[in-house]
Amino acid sequence: MSAAALGFVVALEGFARHEGLPGPITCQLREVVFAPKSGFLLYASMALMMVVLTWRQRFVAVAAAIGIDIAFLAGRWAFGVEVTDGHPFGNGALWVILGCAVIAVTRRTGRERVLLLKGVGLGLLLVAGRKVGDTWLVITSKTRPTVLDQYMATADHALGNPSWVAGRIVTATGSIGFNLLDVVYGQLAVAAVVVALYQLRNVAVERRFPRHHLVRTFLVIGLLGPAVYMIYPVVGPVFAYGTGAAHWASVSLWSETPPSVQWAVADLWPDTPPPLTPPHHMPFDEITPRNCMPSLHTAWATAIFVHSRKGPRVLRFAGTFWLIATLCATLGFGYHYGVDLIAGVVFVLTVEAALRAFDRGWDRSGIRLAAYGAAVFAVLLVSYRFLPSEMAEYPWLSGPVLLLAMASVVYGYVRTTARWETTPAPARLPEPQPEPIRTV
Repeated sequence: MSAAALGFVVALEGFARHEGLPGPITCQLREVVFAPKSGFLLYASMALMMVVLTWRQRFVAVAAAIGIDIAFLAGRWAFGVEVTDGHPFGNGALWVILGCAVIAVTRRTGRERVLLLKGVGLGLLLVAGRKVGDTWLVITSKTRPTVLDQYMATADHALGNPSWVAGRIVTATGSIGFNLLDVVYGQLAVAAVVVALYQLRNVAVERRFPRHHLVRTFLVIGLLGPAVYMIYPVVGPVFAYGTGAAHWASVSLWSETPPSVQWAVADLWPDTPPPLTPPHHMPFDEITPRNCMPSLHTAWATAIFVHSRKGPRVLRFAGTFWLIATLCATLGFGYHYGVDLIAGVVFVLTVEAALRAFDRGWDRSGIRLAAYGAAVFAVLLVSYRFLPSEMAEYPWLSGPVLLLAMASVVYGYVRTTARWETTPAPARLPEPQPEPIRTV
């Protein structure tokens, strides 16, 4: 999987260069010197890398990262460099990760070298996943001039227009409610690292990684999800039916996004639900990402929830809180429609089922679960695109059907994985060994 992820990042770098945009590798190399976009993410990535280190090595790594960051802060202050975009810290964490890669190559051998390189790769893949996502979002806005929001908004009538309802609630909470949800929404990767650290807590002692963990699911979601963005470009109700991120300018502590109301159907969100008219493709600007279908924030938060179920009580509560808060933010900020969230849940459970089935050797139950989830996801996309008016015309039928489709995937996942917990995986056939060379 790591090789596939690396190949995807390299391919995306080439595609971004072809479009005249900085790719994920270029953006990451800049953060070796320039202020990083997210210092929290870099330190979370370093924490993932440190699961392979001893406690003494961890203390040295943290001290080195903090010391390097202090040196960078002092250097920027001495030369009058002002950080206007991103965080003034985080370079130290990236330097430590890269330094451990050098140590693995020059000072380690055998299994210890492989283990340390795996730790470094895990940390860098988390950072690369963020950069890949940022690049994908820019590409979607540049290459998809029209969006399908009218289809989504029409289909969302089947669910009672939940984004409009949640938007009014979040607006009523003012600055406190918005910024609390904004922190949860923006630091989803950090929450994932907390759960992953619990899952990987024994790596330093056992000197090996578990077969399946949360970071693995996160990366696959990030690799597959943006492909659907290109097939099904959607900007979200706050953009297509409102003033864009400018709607939150009066309460946000750090958002400075220009209004996009000139591209909207009308300024309706969140006070007035959209009228029921035949949907059409609509043009939109070349700035706003087409990143709604499916809701990957919902997918990632659901993955956190699923993987936190085997942790201690505090971790289970945290996973539940992060899922609920993320769902409230995705709807309440106007970034997603309700039908996006249903697709996101089906998408992540299908990915999770496929990964776990792969670990078990693709037995019949695993193949059946993954295929069923993929089929439901495909049917959802097709119905949103070709049957939105019918769904809106009969909401008391189509709404429950959508929820039952999602619930059936949830039920199938819970039932199948519960059986897997009590049934050992089929024995894998031993890999063929080369025959010894016979000498005459």
